[in-house]
Amino acid sequence: MSRTMIEKPFHPATLAAQALGHVDPQTRAVVLPIHPSTTYLRDPDNGYSTGRVYARADNPSFEQPEAVLTALENGAASMVFASGMAAATAVFQALAPGDHVVAPTVMYWALRNWLTGFATHWGLRVDLVDTSDLDALRAAVRPGETKLVWLETPANPLWTVTDIAAAAEIAHAAGARLAVDGTVATPVLTRPLDLGADIVMHAATKYLNGHSDVIAGTLTTRAADDFWARLRSVRAQVGGVLGPFEAYLLTRGMRTLFPRVRVASASALRIAEHFARHPRVAAVLYPGLASDPGHAVAARQMAGGFGGMLSVRVAGGEGAAVRTAAHVRLWKRATSLGGVESLIEHRASIEGPTSPVPPDLLRLSVGIEEAADLIDDLAQALEAAHG
Repeated sequence: MSRTMIEKPFHPATLAAQALGHVDPQTRAVVLPIHPSTTYLRDPDNGYSTGRVYARADNPSFEQPEAVLTALENGAASMVFASGMAAATAVFQALAPGDHVVAPTVMYWALRNWLTGFATHWGLRVDLVDTSDLDALRAAVRPGETKLVWLETPANPLWTVTDIAAAAEIAHAAGARLAVDGTVATPVLTRPLDLGADIVMHAATKYLNGHSDVIAGTLTTRAADDFWARLRSVRAQVGGVLGPFEAYLLTRGMRTLFPRVRVASASALRIAEHFARHPRVAAVLYPGLASDPGHAVAARQMAGGFGGMLSVRVAGGEGAAVRTAAHVRLWKRATSLGGVESLIEHRASIEGPTSPVPPDLLRLSVGIEEAADLIDDLAQALEAAHG
C-alpha cells in the first residue's frame, strides 16, 4: 500500500472520502488492490523480510481500512475482524479467568447473551448495570478487581446515553480499562478515545460499511500497549479475521460514512419530532429530543447530530406494534441497522422473553431516503394497525 496519504489539517470527512489518499504505488490506481493470498514467500535465508508470514495474522488488504479508522477515531492503531461479535468478544477474551467486568443492562443483545452465558462459564465475573446512572456504575466497579468497563452509547435499542468522560474517570480510578461500543454514534458524531476511553469497538457491518453487504467488526486503541498486543494475538489465534474482499468493501463504505450519517441523523431527528406528538405513539426514544433523559449528555459528546437510530413505543401495546411493522411499505422489516435503506423491527420478539425491551417497541434504523416519505409511510402503518 502506498504510504503517501493526506493528513491533518484536513477535516475527518475529507480523510474518509479519500480513504487517506492512498494510491497503489505500482499502477497509481486510486483504489487499492485486493490481496487474496493466504501465505507469503520466505527469503532464501528462511526469513520474512516483508514481515508477513500468514494471512490469518496479517493481510495487506487490512491496512487501508485500519489506517482510515485509526485516523477517524484519533487512535494509535486499529484491527479489523470477521464480525462485530468477533471484535467485541476479543476484548473479553484478552482478559484472564476470574477478572471482573462491568457492562450495561441494555446493550446489543447478542453480546449481552454471550457475556451472561459463555463469558461467565469461561470464568469472567460479569455485572450488568445501568451505566447511564453514574452512581450505579461507580458502585458496581471494584477497585483492584474490575479489569474492564464496557459501554454502549447510545445503547441499543432504548438509546440511553452514558457519559463517556465520567465513566472513564470511574474506570481508571479503579484500575480498569474503558471500552466503548461506538457503532451507533460512529466517529462522525463521537470520538470515545478523545473522551478518555481506551478502546472503541464498531460492528462495522452497520454504519462503517453502510450498505448491508459486509459482516465485519473493528477495534481501535488509544495506546498500542501490551493489552493491544494480546488482542492482536487473540485475533490471530482464534481466527476471527476479515476476508480481503470484505476489507475492500469496508474501505469503500467508509468513504461515504460522513454524508450517510449526516443525512440519517437529520432525518431521524425529523421523524422523532414528528412522532413524539403522534396520537398513535406512546413514546419516542431518541437522544436528540430535548425531553429525552440523555439529551444533555448526548449534546455534549455527540457533535453534529444524534445518530440515525430511534425507537417508538406504539400506543395499544405489542399487538399494535407488530401490526404497524406489518403494514409498512417503504421501511424494510429486517434485522440490522446503519444501511442506506431504512429498517423497522419489533425487537422483543427477536430477543425473547428475557429481553429488557418493552413489547410495544419498534426499533427504527433511518437510512438516506427522503425523510418525508419515511414519515408518511410510518404514519399510514400506524393508522392501519389501529384501524
